[in-house]
Parts: sequence; C-alpha cells; structure tokens
Amino acid sequence: MRLRVQWKWMASFIFLLLLLLIIQGYLLHFLKKSFLLSSLLSLIILIPLAYFLARSFTRPILEVTQKAIQLVSSTFDREVQVNSRDELGSLSKAIGEMGIQLRNKIEEISKEKDYLQTVLKGMMEGVLVVDGRGRILMVNDALRNVLSLTSDVTDKMPLEVIRNAELEAAITNVVRQGKTEALELSVTVPGGRIFEVNVVGILPSLNSTVKGSEGVRGAVAVFHDITRLKELEKIRQDFVANVSHELRTPLTTIKGYAETLLEGALKEEVASQFVQVIKRHTDRLTKIVEDLLVLSKIESKEFQMKIEVIPLPDFISDVIDFIKEAAEKKKISISQSKIPSSLAVEADRNYLEQVLINLLDNAIKYTHEGGGVMISAIGKDQREIQFSIEDNGIGIPKEDIPRIFERFYRVDKGRSQELGGTGLGLSIVKHLVQAHGGKIWVESQLEKGSTFYFTLPKRSEPIHL
Repeated sequence: MRLRVQWKWMASFIFLLLLLLIIQGYLLHFLKKSFLLSSLLSLIILIPLAYFLARSFTRPILEVTQKAIQLVSSTFDREVQVNSRDELGSLSKAIGEMGIQLRNKIEEISKEKDYLQTVLKGMMEGVLVVDGRGRILMVNDALRNVLSLTSDVTDKMPLEVIRNAELEAAITNVVRQGKTEALELSVTVPGGRIFEVNVVGILPSLNSTVKGSEGVRGAVAVFHDITRLKELEKIRQDFVANVSHELRTPLTTIKGYAETLLEGALKEEVASQFVQVIKRHTDRLTKIVEDLLVLSKIESKEFQMKIEVIPLPDFISDVIDFIKEAAEKKKISISQSKIPSSLAVEADRNYLEQVLINLLDNAIKYTHEGGGVMISAIGKDQREIQFSIEDNGIGIPKEDIPRIFERFYRVDKGRSQELGGTGLGLSIVKHLVQAHGGKIWVESQLEKGSTFYFTLPKRSEPIHL
C-alpha cells in the first residue's frame, strides 16, 4: 500500500508535466512560436508554480525536522503544528506527543532528583553510593563533613577514601552477590568516630524482580554515627561499676561490725566504737543515695528552678559564713574579691548556694593546712557573670581534668574516701550550672592549686542599693 505523500508527489509531477505540454502546445500552434522558445517560455511560467508546490511539500518536513532537533537539544517548549493530513501530519503529531511526554518525564525526574538531594542533605546519617564496579558515585554532605572530605571522591574506590579493608570487602560482596551486610566501623578522624554501617544493593529498577549478582547495579552504604551511644554505654557501665563499689565498701564494713556485735561484742568496751563505725558508714550510704537522688531530680523533665535576682556581694558573704567553720579547722583563709554592689545574677538561690558550697568544700578539703581560697565574680559581658574559686592546694593531674566532672570519678580514691566525699559533688555542680544555662571548667597544676570557673546569666538591668 503506497503512502499518500508519494501519491501527492506523483500527482504534482504529472500535473506540472501536463501543464507544461499544454502551454507549450498553445505557444506553438496558436502563437506560432518556435519549439525552443515555446519550451523556454513554458518553463519560465511553471517555475513559480513548481516552487510553490515544492515549498508546500518541504515545509512540513522542515517543521518536523525542527521539532526533532528541539527534542534532541531538550529545548522543546512549544508545539509545532503541521497542517497536513498525510503521513507527515501523523509523524508531526506523534513527535509532538512524544515531546510533551518527554518534557513531563524530564520535569518529573528533575523533581525526584531535587527531592532526593534535599533528603540526602537533611540526613544526619552519612550516605555513600557506588556503581557496579565498586567505584564511588556520590557521598552526601553529612559523610563528607564527618570524614573531612575536601576533594572530589567521585570514581574513587571506597578504600581510597576510608582506609578500612572491612568496609571495602562488605561493599564488594554486596555488589557481587547482592546480599545486605552490616558492620561496625571505627574511623580514625579527629576525636574518633564509631559507625554502624548498613550496605544494600541497588537493583536495576524499582519494578525489577531480578536478584543476585546480575541484578545489582551498585550499592548504598548508610553510616549511623553511634559514637555518642558508645560513650553513653561506657558511662553507664562505669556508673554501675562505680556505684556498686561505693555501696559495697560501706555495706561490707557495716555487715562485718554488725556480725561481730551479734557474736558477743555487745558487752565489751569496743561495742561503742563499733556502733560509731556503723553509724559513720551508714551516714556515708545515706549521703550517696541523697546525691544520686539530687542528680536524678536535676536530669528529670519535671526539674524546675525558682529563678530570682540575687545581689552577689551579700550572697557570697553568706556562703562564706556557712563554710567558715570547716575552713577554720584547717586554718585555711577564705576571701572574696571586691564585687560591685550592683552586680546581680538570675538564678535559683538554693541551687546556686549548693554549687558554691560544693566547690568551696572541695577547695578546703584538697588545700594544705594554712592555705587560702579566693572566690570572685566578674561581669564578662552584657549577658553573663563568671565565677571563680581558686585555691593553692594539691592540684589535679592534667590527664584527669577532662573526667573530673564524671560521676564517682576521683583523682585519688583513697584520699577522697578518707575525706568523706561521695564522688558525686562535681557532677551535681556541673548539672546545676548547665541547668541555669551556664558552663563550667577547671584549670589546675599539680602542687600549685586549682581554679574552678563557671558562668551564669547576668541580670538584664542593674540594681541600685
């Protein structure tokens, strides 16, 4: 079956040929022109008509060609109409529909790409994607930041970026076999990081049911940062071990003395001393439990503070008077720097008093007889006040300073227990300062003393006394 376009071309050719013969015959017989002149005049007359007919045939072809070029160059933004009912018209309509569908598909893919990039940027987890060769296609910002990747890692092997043979082997196995793998990965970056990594294969398409090595086109590795979780787990384990030790020691002593009394020592002269020992260790257990309850209360969601404006000069003087008796027993002088009468802080009076008393009590305990302790408070800026408690005591070793605020952590366990400490005082101080929105730190040198600093919010308006 012949196409209509071919019939049009043949009909037009026959029409032009017949018209040429008619004009030529008319010129020869009626106008008595020569054959050569008649043929030349006939061609001159027919050329415009032939051009018009040819243009009517080539215009649809040019328009279809233009539409196809637009599709190739991805600039198809308007529909080109071909006013023809033949095959060229059908082809033009088909290309037009194909262009609209292609444009819609491109827009859909672009939206999905933007959505995927937004999701990857918003993820806290690191993501690494490799192709079927095991080479990196992309990494998201979270993984780039945590690994400090500054250069382009595209088309590199994971082993070149993350120096870990176990991760490389897991990704290779997933790409080859299509099985999901999980591993725990330690990365040597500043501060150290521990990741739980899940590696899954990428199938050729979402609708693909092909599995195995032939169906996997790459792999995705998701890095879950569990460093903080590991740290908390270690703190929990240390806490359980420490609290067990702290409770076991006095309980063992109480049990031993109680058994001795029950075996007949009640009638002896040492019975009173045994009872005193039991009482002392019972008081220690009570103090540990009370401190644990205080920490639990501070960390609970129900913890609330009664914030009020506290003029510092009188407040610090009251705290010094409270601790003065303990200082006098060791002949330690407690002084305060000159504090402006207008300086005030916004805090809970009872909790701030507990912070200062704990810090001053520690300073007195770990300062040699005849030493001195200085307490001061200065306005650092318009928003906060910095407190400091300075002593010239035994100091803290440099390696112990980062852990000094942990629960039950002691620099000298024997000396701390001898002085009656529970190992929870500094932890309570830290939590109370943070609950007020401040921060706390310490500077120390062995045998030269320590200075504990903490900040609290400053009163917005000065007071006038």
